Amino acid sequence: MTKYIVLVADGMADHPVDELNMRTPLEAARTPNMDFIVQNGYLGQVKTIPDKMNPASDVANLSIMGYDPARYYSGRAPLEAANLGIEMEEDDVAFRCNLITVEGDTLLDYSAGHIKSGEAEKLVRLIDQKLGSNKFRFFPGVSYRHLLLAKRGAELKLQNLKCLAPHDIPGQSIKKNLPKGDNAELIIKLMLDSREILSAHEINQVRLDLKENPANMIWLWGQGVKPKMPEFKNKFGLSGSVISAVDLLKGLGRILGLEVIDVEGATGYYDTNYAGKAEAAVRSLERNDFVFVHVEAPDEAGHNGDLREKIAAIERFDQLIVGHILEYCKDKYDFRVMVLPDHATPLELKTHTAEIVPFAIYGKDIPKGELCAYNEKEARKSRVYFKNGYQLMEYFIQLKEENQSFNPTV
Repeated sequence: MTKYIVLVADGMADHPVDELNMRTPLEAARTPNMDFIVQNGYLGQVKTIPDKMNPASDVANLSIMGYDPARYYSGRAPLEAANLGIEMEEDDVAFRCNLITVEGDTLLDYSAGHIKSGEAEKLVRLIDQKLGSNKFRFFPGVSYRHLLLAKRGAELKLQNLKCLAPHDIPGQSIKKNLPKGDNAELIIKLMLDSREILSAHEINQVRLDLKENPANMIWLWGQGVKPKMPEFKNKFGLSGSVISAVDLLKGLGRILGLEVIDVEGATGYYDTNYAGKAEAAVRSLERNDFVFVHVEAPDEAGHNGDLREKIAAIERFDQLIVGHILEYCKDKYDFRVMVLPDHATPLELKTHTAEIVPFAIYGKDIPKGELCAYNEKEARKSRVYFKNGYQLMEYFIQLKEENQSFNPTV
């Protein structure tokens, strides 16, 4: 039985950088294992963000998983709610709730200095105590990432509000970027009322004393209703697992009926436990046919505009994730592996873009290509291109029981 492995480095793709002599971080990084995949397999390009949809991680990862976002996407927060065990009724609306740092009318930091989960939980529980009701409930998550559940919020059309992601508006006006649409004032009031509650909390006084960004406001966005989609095994005939530090990917895995594996020390930031994720992946393959490993660090570096950390994250991903899994599988399984980012997060923009990203596939029944390195520039030389990103997963696994040549969409 062939094993199928998908390795996603969130936001890894980028633009040429002046400091790198107009190379991208992927071109500058040392990536021998991803280069091996290209040299012994196929390199191509894929459009993971459908036209007219936001270049968000939820949309992109739905595509990678093989689900058409235009058909199945219902919002980011409901996916995260699934991982937190929050039961949603058909007419409920879930919102992502960031802890952020504000100063005056300016949003300074979308992550409140990547606040630790222990501190964040105390703050979110306080917000729920002060602002929660039979209509609105707040639930703690991981670091700065939390949730608001609006009971029967669909009746108020809260799912249709225009809400901006805080990581897209650092340095911008809070007032100009608040939610817009019918009944937006209900959500805006929660956001603004949180500021007085959080600013006075001793945790934030200590953070200020330590010159750390305080978590002095909540930001609500990414809302949606309960998603409906077929399970992965029913769609592709494979049992599998998801390994990630973020609730979004874990929740998507749960909804798709995949095993969700928690890894100690997986933080979703630069210091995440790369080796632990790789080890969990190879152990998962002993009982599953498919594993999906997601690493958030390159995306965080992109949002922070941190060139050094982005290159370091890419190199750690290559060595500790890709390299370890290749070494483990080479003499043990017939396998197929795919590496790719979900989207680009260019350092110069500090946000996601919808542009085409490179992917590479190596393994059973995949003939050797003619390209030599895994990066954006090399991928543009390839004839292999998937306009509809959700078709890539089907192509990746369709040779499982079929004796046909690899003939990608061009």
